[in-house]
Amino acid sequence: MTGFLDGRLALVTGASRGIGAATAEALASEGAHVVLTARTAADLEAVEERIHATGGSATIAPLDLAEGDSIAKLAVAIAGRWEKTDIVVLNAAMLGTLTPVAQIDGKEFNRLLTLNVLAQQALIAGFDPLLRKSDAGRLLAVASSVGRHPRPFWGAYGASKAALETLVLAYGEEVANVTPIRAAIVDPGATATTMRARAFPGEDPATLKPPSAVADAIVGLLRGGFETGHRLELGR
Repeated sequence: MTGFLDGRLALVTGASRGIGAATAEALASEGAHVVLTARTAADLEAVEERIHATGGSATIAPLDLAEGDSIAKLAVAIAGRWEKTDIVVLNAAMLGTLTPVAQIDGKEFNRLLTLNVLAQQALIAGFDPLLRKSDAGRLLAVASSVGRHPRPFWGAYGASKAALETLVLAYGEEVANVTPIRAAIVDPGATATTMRARAFPGEDPATLKPPSAVADAIVGLLRGGFETGHRLELGR
């Protein structure tokens, strides 16, 4: 399969379902070889099969991003097989319990920050050398409006997304003048995902856009080009 991403290598986290899976499939449809990461191997295999069935190319890497040195090992494995990474999509995240700030459970908050913030920084650190070897390295982070506009009961998740945006955009500014790397934020808005269903159990998913709409917008962003600091905001 050929497209404007032919010959490019992309890493998509949280790629077993929802926005991550749709993004992986969309990138593969444009010719990228996509490395798919998530915890559930069976779900990753299903995404990989769909990509292969449409003529695309993908490799699965089942792992828990919040576990030990899993990210460092992933970066080493990819560096040993490919000379560079062109696109990194930071999509994996956990919602946690929606609760008042005063009642946030410390242990759960620690797990949430480990995945939503610490693991994301580790991914940036681990793949920075590979992104620097690309002539057009791109780092995209899937964020949320609650990271910029606090909402009652969303304090834990919103705080993690605010931290993610700061990390990604600070990194983008650090490398903008010395590398071709560009970093951007993707705010998908209301989308029919499993996480959305947990947050809004009474909502009719038919009233929401599908994950493929977000994936198409991400492909469009990559096709058109952007400067560090760009924020792609999608509505309902």
